[in-house]
Amino acid sequence: MTAARTVVRVDFRRAQRERAATAPEPRLPRVVGLLALAHEIEREIRAGTIRDHADAARRLGWTRARVSQVVRLAYLAAPIQAAMLALPPTSGRDPITERQLRPIAAEPDWNKQIERWRRLS
Repeated sequence: MTAARTVVRVDFRRAQRERAATAPEPRLPRVVGLLALAHEIEREIRAGTIRDHADAARRLGWTRARVSQVVRLAYLAAPIQAAMLALPPTSGRDPITERQLRPIAAEPDWNKQIERWRRLS
């Protein structure tokens, strides 16, 4: 006695073509949202709604160190912030990441920040 076997054919190529045809929606680079959040945290600290970075971290579910990294974006030179806000929407990788901006934001001199920004972009 032999058992009957069923053969199933699946065309995986078709599914791959359909996925490739639907490109993701363009979105603003992540650093734009982080810059807005940085300004919002600073605004709420000045208003007294949030006590400090540690309080903001608790509310966001982040570490205090992460909040400090993000808030430093609010202290970038004005031309850098303007350039960040002017970044075009992307559907792939972000052109500039927050991690790339950390050494620039750590520099207190705006002129040196702008020099580093030019090298980055």
